[in-house]
Amino acid sequence: MGSEEVSTVRALVYHGPDQISWDMVPDPVIEEVTDAIVRVDTTTICGSDLHILRGRLPEVKPGTVLGHEAVGEVVEVGPEVNHLRPGDQVIVSSVSACGQCWACRDAMYGQCGGGGGWVLGSLINGTQAELVRVPFADGSTTRCPSDVPLDDAVLLAELLPTAYEVGVRNGQVGPGDIVVVVGAGPVGLATVVVARLYSPSRIIVVDMARARLETAVRLGADAAESPGSLLADLAEGPGADVAIEASGDADGFVLCTRAVRAGGRIANIGAHGKPATLHLESLWRKNVTISTGQVDTSSTPRLLELLRCGRLPASGLVTHIFGLDRMEDAYEVFADGTRTGALKVVLHHE
Repeated sequence: MGSEEVSTVRALVYHGPDQISWDMVPDPVIEEVTDAIVRVDTTTICGSDLHILRGRLPEVKPGTVLGHEAVGEVVEVGPEVNHLRPGDQVIVSSVSACGQCWACRDAMYGQCGGGGGWVLGSLINGTQAELVRVPFADGSTTRCPSDVPLDDAVLLAELLPTAYEVGVRNGQVGPGDIVVVVGAGPVGLATVVVARLYSPSRIIVVDMARARLETAVRLGADAAESPGSLLADLAEGPGADVAIEASGDADGFVLCTRAVRAGGRIANIGAHGKPATLHLESLWRKNVTISTGQVDTSSTPRLLELLRCGRLPASGLVTHIFGLDRMEDAYEVFADGTRTGALKVVLHHE
């Protein structure tokens, strides 16, 4: 008897540092009783994907399909998936949650010890594909209403929850606060959008790229500049109540430590690929609280409702749209964001 023909789909495959290609791969299949298979209608590229591409995450093995954010239609579910049915439109969270371990019971899904956490596009095949297997599907997806544009909905898979959970909530942004955001990339700009919900007195954005500073003002920042007089005035005056590091750059973290007031908070969002100096010689007496974190995406349903009612104007974060089959072009545009003006690059199944 001849061997059965294997059904295939297209996917972006990582082959090692600086090597990716849009390849034919076997269809994902149900492997665990809690899995779902989702047809990807919309996906996007994250800064973490660039870290993988540049070889900075050696745990990602060649042959892995990249990507961890998507919106799509459920096509198949495992026998122990209780809240999804084929045909449901869902947001696939960047973080998978087993729902049973101590971390999940404490709503820290990013720390899941039961086989979840950030696994999509890292330890298992991800969402930059025509189909994706979603582990722990009941706890790792959110139903997406038909009145939410896909380009907005995909931002709820990781970007907006990261800005809210790791930046605004960890930083305890409140009414009347002075907030400094260092880094005007996608997550820094998303932080501006989300922070406005809490009525700070001023949001100041710091970045080296003029175009991104202009975008920050359009999205609601009160001031935006390259490192200079605004930060110097803050450092010499009362200082920022909350400094949010969203650049992933060691110098960006140092800027936050200089801008924050005594008794203030530093919320680190940026993924640091290199060590950052902690200047305790100047911080030890300032009563500063520093937080870090992996997004949990527990806030996705709440942010979805804010987006639906128009309180979360996030569409300005999407700058480029491609078809899935132009994934490699999309990576080039996203990786050179300073020149291309790319913030969030979205890809659609056509």
